[in-house]
Amino acid sequence: MCLRTTLKRSTAGFSLIEALVALSIVAIVMASIAGMIATNVRGVRSIEGHLNLLEIARGIVTALPGRDQLVPGYLTGKIADQAWRVDVFPFATQTRLEARPKWIPQTVVVTVQSPTGASMKISTVRLQRSDTR
Repeated sequence: MCLRTTLKRSTAGFSLIEALVALSIVAIVMASIAGMIATNVRGVRSIEGHLNLLEIARGIVTALPGRDQLVPGYLTGKIADQAWRVDVFPFATQTRLEARPKWIPQTVVVTVQSPTGASMKISTVRLQRSDTR
């Protein structure tokens, strides 16, 4: 009978210390997983904001007037609480152009800024036909 009592006591279950150690290990693992989730959520929000600004900037670029109507200067506006600005100015070039070129390059810079201060810039070059009259 003595042997059976000893076996029952050793296999009866977990001690309090073993349960506390297991709980602390689970708590550490859960805290590290929560940290990774929080980092991923911040990253996703950042990417969503970036894509939103990019989508608005591309929409503005596609809605620009035709190349014969786009004149140097700037345009401003607001779309979905995002302020935007389009700057049009002559393209800076180092090479010497022919006397009367058929096309004059213009730099077009579209800037979109969110209320939080994040901004997106898209720069492109458009060709405008010169007046040959």
